[in-house]
Amino acid sequence: MHFEVTINNQQQHPIITLKNKSTSAEIYAFGGLVNAFTVATRNGLHNIIDGFNSVEDAITNITNGFKSSFLSPFTCRMNNGAFKHANTGYKIEKFFLQPHAIHGVLFDAVYDIIDTNSHQNEASVTLEHTYWGTDKGYPFTFTVQHIWALKPNNELCVTTTVRHTNNTAIPYAQGWHPYFTLGGNVDNYTLQLDSHTMLEFDSSLLPTGKNIVNNDYAMDASLNGVILDNCFELDAHINPPKCVLSHNGLSVTIVPDSSYPYFQVYTPDHRQSIALENLSGAPDCFNNGIGLKLIEPNTSSIFTTSYFVSATNL
Repeated sequence: MHFEVTINNQQQHPIITLKNKSTSAEIYAFGGLVNAFTVATRNGLHNIIDGFNSVEDAITNITNGFKSSFLSPFTCRMNNGAFKHANTGYKIEKFFLQPHAIHGVLFDAVYDIIDTNSHQNEASVTLEHTYWGTDKGYPFTFTVQHIWALKPNNELCVTTTVRHTNNTAIPYAQGWHPYFTLGGNVDNYTLQLDSHTMLEFDSSLLPTGKNIVNNDYAMDASLNGVILDNCFELDAHINPPKCVLSHNGLSVTIVPDSSYPYFQVYTPDHRQSIALENLSGAPDCFNNGIGLKLIEPNTSSIFTTSYFVSATNL
């Protein structure tokens, strides 16, 4: 099986395509995001990612739903955009969905292409961005590197490495915010999630610190009429835990490693796709401490998740 990498420089920022004969993934240097993951089926090509029409579309509309965004250095909502670290108070400037800061500060970062690689079993691209502490609410410099790799059996994997040289440890959490579409309305989809625990949220979607037993998605469950904007704790005794979204013989399976113990599920009002989000820390973890990492200087923190597509009609 032959894999290859192509780069399109015709738009404002590069578009990298990883592909083989039956599968392709489109990666944007803008945001470091996956904009398409397409597989060949007997019914034609199917892209499971609800992405953007162009790089320019992404630049203009990235905060309208944060499609495929990289969430860093905090995930989801931060209470009023404020937190304390080492007895110093900080307030995020970047983006608020009032009254809370939302989805970090790197969702619109532009990445450098560090390397591409292709051989018989894989096509990959390495993207890198250094955040220089430009938001006064998060003045800690760090470098983030994503390796997107297309592999056999319709697998797309992303490994993120975070490293910094500050004098002391920095607070950190990250996630991904892709929207998946399997055709038609989400009401016709089913969801299975290896989780029996959901974080209780208050009225502004911040964790209260309590967990709720929730077995709704331990087995395949219909999403008909279901409205979700909830954070689930993955079952640690399952190695690895997974999420499976299915519709009409087509499914996407998300398999994170232990660096992503939380899983946010969001159903937008249009119900043409669903956000399935790996999180290393819970919403507002800079304040509640749920999953918050303190990354030591000159130490790499590594986060990996994989997406698999399967279908009865492949």
